[in-house]
Amino acid sequence: MFISKIRAALGIFLMCVGSSVYAQNFKVVLDPGHGAHDFGAVRGNYVEKKIVLDVALKVGDLLKRDKNIEVVFTRKTDVFLEVRERTEIANREKADVFISIHANAHTTTSPQGTETFIMGISKNASNLEVAKRENAVITLEDNYETHYAGYDPSRPESLIGLTLAQEQFISQSIDLASKVQTRFTNDAERKNRGVKQGPFWVLHSAFMPSILIELGFLSNKEEGAYLTSEAGKNELARAIANAIIDYRKQFHTAKSNNTPPIKVEKSEEPVKEEPVETAKTSSVDASKPEVVTKEGVIFRVQIAASGKNIQLKPDNFKGLENITSIQEDKLYKYFYNETTDYDHARKALEVAKNKGYTSAFLVVYKDGKKISIQEALK
Repeated sequence: MFISKIRAALGIFLMCVGSSVYAQNFKVVLDPGHGAHDFGAVRGNYVEKKIVLDVALKVGDLLKRDKNIEVVFTRKTDVFLEVRERTEIANREKADVFISIHANAHTTTSPQGTETFIMGISKNASNLEVAKRENAVITLEDNYETHYAGYDPSRPESLIGLTLAQEQFISQSIDLASKVQTRFTNDAERKNRGVKQGPFWVLHSAFMPSILIELGFLSNKEEGAYLTSEAGKNELARAIANAIIDYRKQFHTAKSNNTPPIKVEKSEEPVKEEPVETAKTSSVDASKPEVVTKEGVIFRVQIAASGKNIQLKPDNFKGLENITSIQEDKLYKYFYNETTDYDHARKALEVAKNKGYTSAFLVVYKDGKKISIQEALK
């Protein structure tokens, strides 16, 4: 019964995808997770459903400044929506992108930082745990056993066989997720936990590039305070909005040449942790020998991330030379230049941005391990 519904939905998608691709406006569906009696993660006064709704509304207000961007919300008030309704709205609206916004929590207080998920197979225990928690809302729905026949929310990996709709959008979903994480790092100075894959029900049947954002951990006292503050919500909203604009410029160039990035206004409070990416890197496929200082510190400019393994030649990177890459799981990250001199690295960053890589940022390695810029300059 459930499989037949998926096939029927795919048939509808094939009939309407053309009009979606060539729609005049760029349509964004924003999905604030949870709502009403589904509170999401709760730690003291930090409540997920309230935080994500506030952030989503702020993102929408920012995007609406561009008359060529159309914004649709799955919910604008504290109401309950079934999980399947959320992507049904995106499909019905023929959205260009679907963005589900959530906040994280852990049994301990130490984890912190942002992470963005795409739909996919994952054997990582922490990724599955996040998917399990977000998918558990299904059990609050009436007759969920019928609506989600064959799916066990306690075993999110049981969704893996039903990922047909998202397979063709995997590359663009990765690009969108990467831009979100880049903006979180650059604009809001949040700790970057990376782009990840997970079996999320809310993503699996969306017929467009789709991501699920975890804004941070309510279980971390400092981060919970940041997520609840107006300053924190404003910064995160601007980061998400700018990432969407970055994505639109890349994939919808003809429609988006005049969309400027949204100005980031910094606030003095609350105090935030310095960003440090935690993902482990593989060996570097470099176009020239790696330069290593006596201290073992090297700077690179990250210009892109993609699910595709792109040949390292200037024609593929807007004429930039000295491109290197690393692979983290199924994601390839591309870097311009490498140097032991911080001032030279900053100049290289400006070169990359002037070439059109407006979301480029500096990364630092010491003895092959990623560290923060602050640690490198101590």
